[in-house]
Formats: sequence, C-alpha cells, structure tokens
Amino acid sequence: MSATPGPATERREVAVVAFAQSDHARDTTEVSEAELLLPVLQDALGQAGLRAGEIDFTCSGSSDYLAGRAFSFTMALDSVGAWPPIAESHVETDGAWALYEAWVKLLTGAAETALVYAYGKSSSGAVRDVLTRQLDPYYLAPLWPDSVSLAALQAQALIDAGDTDEAALAGIAARARTDAAANPHARHSGPVPPGDYVVRPLRTADCPPVTDGAAAVVLAAGDTARRLCDRPAWIRGMDHRIEAHALGVRDLTDSPSTRLAAERAGAYGQPVDTAELHAPFTAQEVVLRKALRLDDRVRINPSGGALAANPMMATGLIRIGEAAEAVRRGASRRALAHATSGPCLQQNLVAVLEGDPR
Repeated sequence: MSATPGPATERREVAVVAFAQSDHARDTTEVSEAELLLPVLQDALGQAGLRAGEIDFTCSGSSDYLAGRAFSFTMALDSVGAWPPIAESHVETDGAWALYEAWVKLLTGAAETALVYAYGKSSSGAVRDVLTRQLDPYYLAPLWPDSVSLAALQAQALIDAGDTDEAALAGIAARARTDAAANPHARHSGPVPPGDYVVRPLRTADCPPVTDGAAAVVLAAGDTARRLCDRPAWIRGMDHRIEAHALGVRDLTDSPSTRLAAERAGAYGQPVDTAELHAPFTAQEVVLRKALRLDDRVRINPSGGALAANPMMATGLIRIGEAAEAVRRGASRRALAHATSGPCLQQNLVAVLEGDPR
C-alpha cells in the first residue's frame, strides 16, 4: 500500500484536472444510479475537454450493500458507456480508493488519463444497520451495534480522556454547517441547533445527514495534465493504512493508521493550509486533527465536509475533489485530503495536493 513511487516512476507527475459532484439530496428514489451519475460524469469530462472514449482508464467506487443487490456497479456503467470496450475497474468501498488505484495506474505509465467516479444512495435502506456488515462477523456483528452507537463510544472515550467535550463538538458542527453555506452542493448548511441526543453524547448535529449523491474526478499525467487544465492540482503523495479489525484492541482516541498514511504521503514535510477531512461525526475530527498535526492555522473542511453532505461511498472522493478545487482556484497552496472507511476511522487514506508555483 505504499505510495512511494519506485525509481522508474519517481519523475512522473499525476494531477486532478477536473472534479464534479451532484447536488446532494435526502432521497433520490425517482432516479437510478446511472441517471444520478450521468450529469456528473458529463460535467467532469466537459471541464477537461474530453469525451468518454478518450479516457484511458476508468475506476469506480460503490457498495452492493447500500444498493441491496449484487454487482450493482455494472448497472452504473450505462452512464459511462461500456461500448466500445473500455479499460475499467471497481472497488467495493469509497471512491477515494478507486482514485488511489487510478493514480497508481498513471504512475506506472500504463495510462495518461483516468476517470474516477463514486456514488451512493444511502436512502435505500437503514444505513445504520447496513453498516454493521462491516464488523467482525464472529464477535461484534452478531450484536448489531449500529454505526452511530459505535461513533458515540468513540466520542465518549475522547471526552473521558479530556480531549474534547460536548460544547466543543457542537462548535465543530456549527462551523461545518456555516462553511457549507458557500457550497451549493451541500445537503445541510447554515446555523443549526445541537438537537436531541441520538446516542449520548452525540446529538443530531454531531452526526452526518443521510445523503444520496455522486462525484467524479479526472486524473491526467505530466504534460497531458497541463494541456487539459490551466492549474492542475498535483498529487504529491498518497497512502492508505488500516487499523486492527477488532475495536476492542484499538485506542479509539487515536488513529495510528492516519498518522502512518500521512507520513508516507509526505504530509508532515511541509505545512498545509487547507484540509478536507472525512469525519462523518464531530468527534472524529478531533481524532484526525491530532493524528495529522493540524493546528488552528489550517482551514478545516471549508466545504462543510461530511457533516454537510455524506453520500456514502463518494464522501471520501469528494474530499479529494474539494481539496483539489481549492488548489486549482488558487485558494490553497498545499492541501491535504483524507478519506475513511469502516467503523471509528478503521481505514484511512491521506493525499497531499499542490499547484504549480505562480
């Protein structure tokens, strides 16, 4: 899983040259996954001035558990156009890991351009219960602890350790939703009350909204990226790591996998000014800020983050896309993007992006 390119690829640069996402909604039962994706893919390709047939590699991220049917991702290929035949791959997780696969493909020189997309319709079922299928199947999953209850255990552990309190968590929620007011794609924005307890100590505002949505990113290498984009967001490093599967052997107040991924991605070499963190629950931002050594000079989730919109399987890819957009429009010199999968920040991916010097 190391992100360090070998000698044959160390001079090859890969950048995000386009990013698009849907207007996220609570329920999109009136459209299929392909219909949800099609305008997003057209937007991303249009930004890069490319047609689907000009893409060398396509990779997607989604979950059959959310869709409730096997091989559901094959139906979404209708929005891409699988004829004439395309080079295509799929990961059964957040689209950030699909982007990692595409990035490696470009690093090796096997492709010059890649289209990465992800989608999730969380409204299709009881997502809190669906996510129990990620748990250890022998000891934990049979107890059916839902995702919010597990996040509440993590939040309480942080409070007991003195790392945060309920007022601080409410402040994180308020900041995220206020920042999301400038994001036209967000599901929730503007000042919100803390709300009632969902599972103590987490209140409604501490939890992500159920969201349907999709996102797409176009990657390109070297001179191709410069030709397609006035200011490419170069991926300087990327890595992902995983914690032990059993929650009982982990310290839920810390995230060693995030720290190691950040180290291998080169996040600690130079300071970042922007960080898009995939923190579906307010308490998880506390863990991530500590692991990533982010102080108050770093702007956290200017898009509003997962608290503003949480389309499962696309939220992590959106964090990379939002960080890239900040670089591309000149709002950030060096940005960090983070994605997570599994309960209580079990698996974590970190990417560092920069623009060309002005």
